[in-house]
Amino acid sequence: MARIAGSSGPRTEEAIRRAGLKLIATHGYAAMSLRQLAAEVGIQQGSLYNYFRNKQEFLFDLIRGHMLDLHAALDAALLPEGSAEARLTRFTEFHVAYHVERAQEVFICYSELRSLEPDNLAAVVAMRRDYERKLGDILDHGCATGEFRLSDTRMATLAILAMLSGICTWYKPGGRLSTDGLQAIFTGMVLALARGGETQAVPVPARRRGVLRAGIG
Repeated sequence: MARIAGSSGPRTEEAIRRAGLKLIATHGYAAMSLRQLAAEVGIQQGSLYNYFRNKQEFLFDLIRGHMLDLHAALDAALLPEGSAEARLTRFTEFHVAYHVERAQEVFICYSELRSLEPDNLAAVVAMRRDYERKLGDILDHGCATGEFRLSDTRMATLAILAMLSGICTWYKPGGRLSTDGLQAIFTGMVLALARGGETQAVPVPARRRGVLRAGIG
C-alpha cells in the first residue's frame, strides 16, 4: 500500500499489512473492522488513514501487492529459455512452493475476490489472466515442439492451476510431506497430463445433463 505523507514509516505499514492478513483470514473482510485492525497494530484508528483511504482500498492493496509479488517471483524463477518440459517443471515447482510459503495471502486472494468493487476486481482479474497466460504459453510451446500432446491448452491451463492452487486449503506444514515432496509429486502429475495425448470427452447420460449444468458457475 502506498504510504501517504505524514505516516510513521514502513515498519508500521508492514505491521498493518500483517495484521490485516491475520484478521481477514480469521474473520473475513466483511467482519473485520478498522477499529480491530488499529487495535491489533497498537495505533489509533485515525492513523490508519496515513496508509489507505478506506477499507476497500486496503483490501485492494493487499491483493494487488500479492499479485505483483507473484508475477515478479515467477519471472525470476522461470528459465529464460530451454525446453517446454523444463519450463513447465520450473513453473510447477515455483507455484507449489509459493502457495505453501504464502498460503494465508493466497487464500485471501481467492476467497475475498467477491469483496472487491468492480474496478478493483477487474484490475485483479487482469493480473490473474496474465499469470494464466504465462502457463498457457509454456503449454502452447510444448505442443508446437511435440513435447506435449494436449487437445485444449486453455482447459489444461485452468486444470493445472486449480490442482496446484488448492494446496493452500489442505496442506499443513509439519505433516508427512515436505515442500520438496509436494513439488516432486505435483510435477510428475502435471508432466503426465501434458504428455498424455489427446483425450476424448466422456459422454454424459441425458438424465444427468441438467444436474451438471446447474452446477456450472
